[in-house]
Amino acid sequence: MKRIIILAFIILTFHNIQAQEIKTMTYFQNDTLKLDLDLYLPKKKTNEKTPLIIFAFGGGFSGGDRASEKSFGLFMAQNGYAVASISYSLYMKGKDFGCKGTLPEKIKAIQIGVSDMWQATSYLIENANTYNLDTSKIFISGISAGAEIGFHASFWDYKLMNLYKNNLPKDFKYAGFIGGSGAIQDINLITKEKAIPMLLSHGNNDDTVPYSAGSHRSCPTNSSGWLILFGSYAVYNHMNDLHKDIELITFCGGGHEFSGYLFHQGQQYVLDFVNDVLKRKKFESHIIVPSEKKGAGNGKYLFCE
Repeated sequence: MKRIIILAFIILTFHNIQAQEIKTMTYFQNDTLKLDLDLYLPKKKTNEKTPLIIFAFGGGFSGGDRASEKSFGLFMAQNGYAVASISYSLYMKGKDFGCKGTLPEKIKAIQIGVSDMWQATSYLIENANTYNLDTSKIFISGISAGAEIGFHASFWDYKLMNLYKNNLPKDFKYAGFIGGSGAIQDINLITKEKAIPMLLSHGNNDDTVPYSAGSHRSCPTNSSGWLILFGSYAVYNHMNDLHKDIELITFCGGGHEFSGYLFHQGQQYVLDFVNDVLKRKKFESHIIVPSEKKGAGNGKYLFCE
């Protein structure tokens, strides 16, 4: 009897996962580049438009795969949200994105990735009616390099920084940002007017992307690839100063290996966050102490309060 129950559970779980609709489409193409995205859509159809989360994978702008977070796309689709996991230009492939690289190349890699993100956003807005998407409720998210794309796409001026045509709607603004171990080049880009709700996670001993203000890849100041970045904790303090909503999960003693936490073990945090934002729930900026119910890691690290 126990085996029958387990088998039934497996079949039901498999059915629920397969029930979600996944569409692959090309959002940008020219003579040298073709960029696709996977759109995860809820099975249940309603008259209401569906909020959307656009996701960018990590990999140092040289590797990674948009299918790597399939479980996140399926989870959010099962809970009524659309997720677009995008491919973007891997400009640093075969190049040094570390301390022996060059600052202009690092910035260019971010700018190209951000321009791709804006292009994907524009494409999804243009095709929103086809997929029943709510263009006023578009969140942006990412891991590591993808989170750096998310940060800069949220706060750079796309009319100045976009490498493609300026085709986002006037005064467009993402509804919120979800980032794992990301950072922004200039924290002053986040102003009271531009600030959006954020959910961030980061290890406070991350030597790849700084947890607070610091050098990318911990490079010395005399290295050709030296780049100052403002990580999750610096952004957290800045948002507090602006009296804007932010939640931060800090892994005390943790490094860059926690960059994917929100999209793996912490998916429930993301769901709760977007639900709260869309309900216009006001929350105090704070550092979250994860509970076992929401997947609080493996006990190897303590969680900072």
